[in-house]
Amino acid sequence: MAASMKDPRTFFVQGSVHQYEYVLGLYEEAIKLKAKQKNKNVEDLLKLDKWYQNELPKKIKSRGKDAHLTHEELVKCMRWKLYRGKFSPRLKDLIQMNTPRLCITETKKAFRALLKKEDLGSAIQALCNLKGVGPAMASVILTAANPELCGFMADECLMAIPEIESIDYTTKELLNFVDQLKLAAERLNREAGCATWSCHKVEQALWAHFVVSELKKDLLDGMPEGKSPAVPPTQVATENGGGPQDDTDSQKKNGNSVAEENTDSMDSTANKENLTSNTEMISTVNTNGTSDPEDSRASIFSACEDTNDSMAVSEAPSEAPSEAPSEQASEGPSESCEAPFENDDHSNLEEPSAKKLKLDE
Repeated sequence: MAASMKDPRTFFVQGSVHQYEYVLGLYEEAIKLKAKQKNKNVEDLLKLDKWYQNELPKKIKSRGKDAHLTHEELVKCMRWKLYRGKFSPRLKDLIQMNTPRLCITETKKAFRALLKKEDLGSAIQALCNLKGVGPAMASVILTAANPELCGFMADECLMAIPEIESIDYTTKELLNFVDQLKLAAERLNREAGCATWSCHKVEQALWAHFVVSELKKDLLDGMPEGKSPAVPPTQVATENGGGPQDDTDSQKKNGNSVAEENTDSMDSTANKENLTSNTEMISTVNTNGTSDPEDSRASIFSACEDTNDSMAVSEAPSEAPSEAPSEQASEGPSESCEAPFENDDHSNLEEPSAKKLKLDE
């Protein structure tokens, strides 16, 4: 395999359908690597991911015209997202502040816009009315509802798409991100000769590639050349299957079509604290000149991972809660989920040269 295919950006643009299938087979291994990197319990994360990928989409679909999320499911989605990115107790607290009635009302509104009208922008806007939810977290929820029309806006995926020049947690950026996933899915489906790739499936493969290339690159050594199929070394072919790829293989053996499962991630727009530290990072990078591509991707990841945990604000100014951490979150309304959010842990990060966080003037 050409060394360039170990670069997520090259893989996204040039990867063949067989190479994507191989990397998707590494998804569960990528989950384990991520859990170990974050010092989290591997089995807990695998169980939570299985719930998100398999059980939640079925629950949403079973509710028919009244499709929605319960408060408990919303909180669990946030847990899944925080497991994948930077942990933020403040976001966890904000999500808990939403009432069960508000959760059902706004998620029902969002699912109606997505599933009936395929209006992703309106669906995102409805979810932004919930405390602690911005475009990235909205992508988690909407991907569970329809993996064909949305994908989880993870930092790793944003950094792996050449057409996305900056990491900017806005509705506009999420729409652009989804457009890029759709183009990749269309390309892979043309090559495969059937519609087996969705936005979410592409996003899963891209996320797995980025994580594996950072934490255990030798797993990519077995990636097939061109259109030669290969079996990932970590793929466990069991009839009952635990991860998303196992389910896919099992269904293919039985002659059934594969239903796309979902994922997604990320919070609303970043905050003023984030802007200050990002400005310092950019000035540091500008004085350091260019860097090696491999080092650049590594520094991108460390600099941007934490930005997943910004706080979202509802459209109307909410009453300041008693907890101190959430006071700043409700200071001002955000009409389009476009205003950047606050992030806690950026003071020691360095801004990568390849992609910079977009700062509002």
